[in-house]
Amino acid sequence: MPSETLKGRIKLKGISPDAFIWPADKVALDNIKKLPVLPQLIHQFHKLAFDRISYVHNTASAVRCSSKQLPTLYKLQREACKVLDVLEPELYVRYSYKVNAFTAGVERTYIVLNSSLLDSLTDDELLYVIGHELGHVKCGHMLYRMIALALIHLFDAVGKATFGLGNLVTIGVVSVFYEWIRQAEFSCDRAGLLACQDPQVALSATMKMGAGSSRFNNELDLDAFMEQAREHSERTGAEGVAKALLFLLYKWQLSHPEFVYRAKAIDEWAKSDSYAQILAGEYPRVQRPSGDP
Repeated sequence: MPSETLKGRIKLKGISPDAFIWPADKVALDNIKKLPVLPQLIHQFHKLAFDRISYVHNTASAVRCSSKQLPTLYKLQREACKVLDVLEPELYVRYSYKVNAFTAGVERTYIVLNSSLLDSLTDDELLYVIGHELGHVKCGHMLYRMIALALIHLFDAVGKATFGLGNLVTIGVVSVFYEWIRQAEFSCDRAGLLACQDPQVALSATMKMGAGSSRFNNELDLDAFMEQAREHSERTGAEGVAKALLFLLYKWQLSHPEFVYRAKAIDEWAKSDSYAQILAGEYPRVQRPSGDP
């Protein structure tokens, strides 16, 4: 039977991330866990206090949401947490021209919504984005994600910084982390869809994040965007070779998959039996300790 409904959305009590995790996310994360240098990376991560520094920096540069401060956003996050059955992280808003959001923090997890995102998206679309970010929490991404961010930051900012590793080793390790954080985004897009439970909303939010915020937002057309996504994914021949070269020269360093690929993956999963079964209450559940509600 379907799970309890929450304001028209189905509350997915006890849902396990295994219900929606992107297969390539699991494979890529398993590859990270097999890295011989992983214990050294975890040690260096804690030694440099990167987690604490990131948290303190965020609390100094962003506004925290609560029942009194930006209560609409706070309410949206609480709803998404109830739908996905995940503990509430701290929620912040900060000024940025980038139409984006992110999740960080191992000991104290927090979500940050950029101000440009708020200008562009409806409340339902923001619920999708918040659900996406909660997907990182639900899937247990945070430790590996924070190590990845530390590595990438050092790799990009200071060419000689190696996080305690040799240069060639660092490049190889960073490429493995880049691959995983891209694949993890697909899992979180699925979590966002489960939070809003409306494929059109999820796809519209994805399109708007790809286009950015402008005075022409009212002229965006979702059907045209989806046609673009289908055309791009079906290209072969010389254009297919060009896409492969583009990946080798540039895309391997992307922290997110391109929006057309994400839109196509959301669309396909929304039409799948797997998504329908979850909404019908048929999904793997997290085993709770005896006595838990």
